[in-house]
Amino acid sequence: MILGNRRSSLKDTNVLDKNILEKFYGPESFDFTLKNDNSIFVCSKFKELDLIELDQLLQTVGWSRRPIRRVKRALQFSILVVGLWKHDEKFPRLVGFARCTGDGILEATIWDVAINPVCQGLGLGKELMKYVLKELKLSGISKVTLFADAGVVRFYKNQGWTLEPKGTKCAFWYAN
Repeated sequence: MILGNRRSSLKDTNVLDKNILEKFYGPESFDFTLKNDNSIFVCSKFKELDLIELDQLLQTVGWSRRPIRRVKRALQFSILVVGLWKHDEKFPRLVGFARCTGDGILEATIWDVAINPVCQGLGLGKELMKYVLKELKLSGISKVTLFADAGVVRFYKNQGWTLEPKGTKCAFWYAN
């Protein structure tokens, strides 16, 4: 299916055979290509994250190193963990990540969102956030809070998030 939204960075969706998509990434995964890149990318909440690969991604974006055992525990206590992979049948590469906590019923908080700097500016962050919000909405969550560094608050504002009064670190999204 080709999407007609001119603002969208998507070129095609449902690129991979459904059986291959589920084999590598699990059910309810979302695969797509971008207008400016023929690589196939996949968002998945079911594919298990390799903690070393995740640590490398987070260091690449400039985050301070976190002890792996604590990261593992944080992921276990999250209500949604999403990986974004550049598809390769032999070795899919993790290029993005998002993590949410919350009560799982009414509200959620997005704490961690990362896109490999090599892939930034391609629209992958937008697609990752769309997937995260869709999954949260499907689970019945109607209010999402996001904490972000001041340098990326504008990105979220451009995606329709409502900023907190000072507009420096916190944003809100409400389901329609």
